[in-house]
Amino acid sequence: MKWNKIITTEQEYEKALARLTKIFEADPDSPDGMEAELLVTLIEKYEKENFPVSLPDPIDAIRETVERKGLKDKDLIPAIGSKTTVSLVLNRKRALTIDMIRKLSEMLGLPVEVLIRHYKIAGKPETAKQ
Repeated sequence: MKWNKIITTEQEYEKALARLTKIFEADPDSPDGMEAELLVTLIEKYEKENFPVSLPDPIDAIRETVERKGLKDKDLIPAIGSKTTVSLVLNRKRALTIDMIRKLSEMLGLPVEVLIRHYKIAGKPETAKQ
């Protein structure tokens, strides 16, 4: 199939994936390499529209990033505050503040869009839908 239009069906998506698998390692300046670049763009567009990925829970994202980077909870003190405040935030007993969000985003490289999402605080109803 010659790719001269966007991917609109599951069948086209599967064919595009199969073709990309065959030509993925092609020289970027070759015809196959240029086709691979086009297919990546088309596949990404189809996936974004048909398989949306929701943003993770802020606390889960912080915990996963801390673990992945080999950090400890105490390493979050400069961004969150005292050891007690870090514990309260990570145990969902205290909400993140704007200042904490800014510092955590910079420290951990997490997008602010993830950190500003509403999440359940122990003992309080959630204030907004996710």
